Amino acid sequence: MRDQIAAGNWKMNTTISEGVALAKGLVDNGKTTADKMIVCVPFTHLAKISDVLSSQLTVFLAAQNLASEASGAYTGEVSAAMLKEAGVQYVLVGHSERRTLYAEDASILRKKIALAQDAGLKVIFCLGEPLEVREAGTQNAVVQQQLEDGIYHLSAEDVSKLIIAYEPIWAIGTGKTASPEQAQDMHAYIRSSLETKYGSQIANAMSILYGGSVKPANSKEIFSQPDVDGGLVGGASLKLDSFVAIANSF
Repeated sequence: MRDQIAAGNWKMNTTISEGVALAKGLVDNGKTTADKMIVCVPFTHLAKISDVLSSQLTVFLAAQNLASEASGAYTGEVSAAMLKEAGVQYVLVGHSERRTLYAEDASILRKKIALAQDAGLKVIFCLGEPLEVREAGTQNAVVQQQLEDGIYHLSAEDVSKLIIAYEPIWAIGTGKTASPEQAQDMHAYIRSSLETKYGSQIANAMSILYGGSVKPANSKEIFSQPDVDGGLVGGASLKLDSFVAIANSF
């Protein structure tokens, strides 16, 4: 059985005190129908929220980014080792905002994945197509290239440690959402590609999340699709009630 996951990406939102309060609320809420919840929080919050989450096994801590170098003269960067010592268990790599706003290409993403895995962090690898690609009907080819460029150099053992998050760029923060059928079609395509590359055992065990304007009103229908194993949630994860409702959509 694949893990069913509700992951929340807070992006550059919340103060430390607000983030701690939200994390405490998730812990106090108790078990949801998700197998696990993950919160991807700003760097400034990590140590405090790690303390909140350390005594339970329901909500897990993720960083939103990591440096592409292990250490050195890289002002403002945060290394994989620093994240690990801060109590981080997961890290996002390849989010569309990092790709587009900060020009992170495949060579950078590969380095980040290697450093994260060497430090014992679990990578949530993000991919997805922009609107013009979807309108042209070439989304499968673009996602296939992102898989090949980003993770298909990995061994079967290392790729099996990943979570994949499919986020159509045209649905992130726009209020637009891929239909459940569109989400299922792409998730099934990704799983088929993984099977061709690594075999059915790895493909069938991989949790693949959908991200793109997920909210309580649509999460249950999206998560009910056979190849959708949960969501990487943006704005709706900043409100306790809405994120808990999403985590109870399985």
